[in-house]
Amino acid sequence: VLVALHLVSCEGQEDDRLRDKMSLWKRGLIFDDSIDDTLLSFHAGIARRLAPINKARAGCSEEYGCGADFYFGNDIRGGASVASVEEKISELVKVYGAEFSNAIEQNRRDHEEDCRKSCESFYCARNNTDEEAFLNLNGTDSMEFISFPFGSVPPEDFAQDFGFPLDLIKVSRALFSAQEASEVVQIAESEGLSSNEYLSGKYKLGGDWLLNLPQTRAWFNERLKDTLFPLLSNLFPEIVSSPSVLRAHSVSLLKYNSSHPRTDVHIDNGILAMTLAMTPKAEYSGGGTYFEHLGERFVLPMDVGYGTFRPGSVRHGGHKVTGGSRYILGAFLLIEDRVEHVRRMKNRGADKRKSGDLEGAIQHFEWALAINPKCTTCLKDLGEVYLAKKDYSRAENYMRTALDLLDGKDSDALFTLGIILSEQGKDAESIDAYRQSISINADDAELCYNLGVKLGAKGDAIAERELYEKAVSIQPSMGRAWINWGISLAEVGNLDLAEEKFLKCIEYAPKFVPDAMLNLSLVYQSKHNQVMGQGLVQEGRENALKASDWLENAKQWMDSSAAQILSKEELEKQRNSYNPLRLQAYKNSGRAMAAMRDFEACEKEFRKAVEEFPNDPSAWDLLQRILQLVGKTEEAAEAKSKMTMLSSISGFM
Repeated sequence: VLVALHLVSCEGQEDDRLRDKMSLWKRGLIFDDSIDDTLLSFHAGIARRLAPINKARAGCSEEYGCGADFYFGNDIRGGASVASVEEKISELVKVYGAEFSNAIEQNRRDHEEDCRKSCESFYCARNNTDEEAFLNLNGTDSMEFISFPFGSVPPEDFAQDFGFPLDLIKVSRALFSAQEASEVVQIAESEGLSSNEYLSGKYKLGGDWLLNLPQTRAWFNERLKDTLFPLLSNLFPEIVSSPSVLRAHSVSLLKYNSSHPRTDVHIDNGILAMTLAMTPKAEYSGGGTYFEHLGERFVLPMDVGYGTFRPGSVRHGGHKVTGGSRYILGAFLLIEDRVEHVRRMKNRGADKRKSGDLEGAIQHFEWALAINPKCTTCLKDLGEVYLAKKDYSRAENYMRTALDLLDGKDSDALFTLGIILSEQGKDAESIDAYRQSISINADDAELCYNLGVKLGAKGDAIAERELYEKAVSIQPSMGRAWINWGISLAEVGNLDLAEEKFLKCIEYAPKFVPDAMLNLSLVYQSKHNQVMGQGLVQEGRENALKASDWLENAKQWMDSSAAQILSKEELEKQRNSYNPLRLQAYKNSGRAMAAMRDFEACEKEFRKAVEEFPNDPSAWDLLQRILQLVGKTEEAAEAKSKMTMLSSISGFM
């Protein structure tokens, strides 16, 4: 385990080494003095988060010894409950009153209904015979596991039931053969697995729920009965009183490949969760599960048939699959005789937030936090709600409290903190938060984009463009990054490369098509100005016409059914950007035509301008000038009179 864990480098200063040795000594852990600084720092960091300080401070515990097994052992966890959840809830009812009590009762009803629904589709032990059958099944109590630390805070529900060390992430050896896994995948594919996809977080996932795969579900139910439920009962005795109380819900078989490569970092919607590897590692490249607090480079050692079992509230994600296909089966679990009040309060708060009921959301997040004051997602949820309310000071306080509990290892919290700080004008702190976030999770397109915007505002255009490039490599459909990348290139005169980025935006980001087209018009207007200054009038005319063509394309798009993907406000914003650009394009085209002494074409161009913008005095000004030039003085006077009248109305002059 110690070799597999990601080692975080640190400077080997003497005071750091003494501090690390003291941290270990206070917890009864002694290491050879020859250990190098990096490894010593790693052990000390884990110990500070996971191991209690000995009261006597007199060296090693006789019971647990003096090595790393102290905080990675499997036998000393549990039995740490001081007051049951129900006792705490009874006290909180006195504080929060009837509304809180009603919410608790709703949790219980919802839990009972979810457990009932689970038993309609997934295996449930229903009698003593089933219970007895669990007891000696497959020797699950003697299976080999590798344990990994859960992080700096316990699970969000039943937190008081988990003692130290929090070695709650368990990876088993093979629970079933590669042949069995292959047969299950083939069955799932015959049931239409690959024809389905759904959105999870920021990514589309291939695969389907087992509710829609009856034959695959039949295999899983047998495994629940003979392997998985007995196993989970042995792994988590603090909260699972017997295998018979376990209930499966939200079970899916996922397929990762080049078109559906990964998941983002998230937590699972259940007190316990499992992941079963259904594909040999040799059949795909990349991929793998990692836990954010252990570092993005640390990937769980899981080959086909292996399982990972853990409480659901730990942040984890999947690395990008770059070749082949990787199948995994994921399941969230309920415990029939334990209601997850924290999770259910949070979920209801999230629903209220989505519906716009921010006060109701705050109330439920605060109730969840009252049940578990170290609920970091509760703190983050509250921070995000107060950000939406523009109460930035309170939002910052909640987000920093969450980060303090998590030792700063939460990329989403750091990202949100960056936004909060930016809204307060704390740009240097905002950039620092974004940089910390990107050091934890470099594959977050939104994060790369936001940091790019901040660095661009600070004048670091090179770093800005590098981050936009990173953002679109992660998420090619991020139109804002393509647009900003192109604008940044255009600002330094690299118009050809800017054009390339805007064209890529049209290709990959449909919602940003009109924005890209308007910017392409600007590119050609800039090229027109450059060559006209060099006396290259014909080339100037060609560029002006290309600018007009892109504007016409943008107008057609905005008038078509394709524009329905934009909101009314977004579409109006694009139309408002179009008008001044179109007038400028008419002016540039006419100027080039006049310079070539093609006065007839110039007049025609300016007449089109007043037809499209009959209430704009600048369009009539263009027309009256060319009419004067070609000797049409009477018409010129009329056009000038129209211009003067419109100018007086609009305050133009």
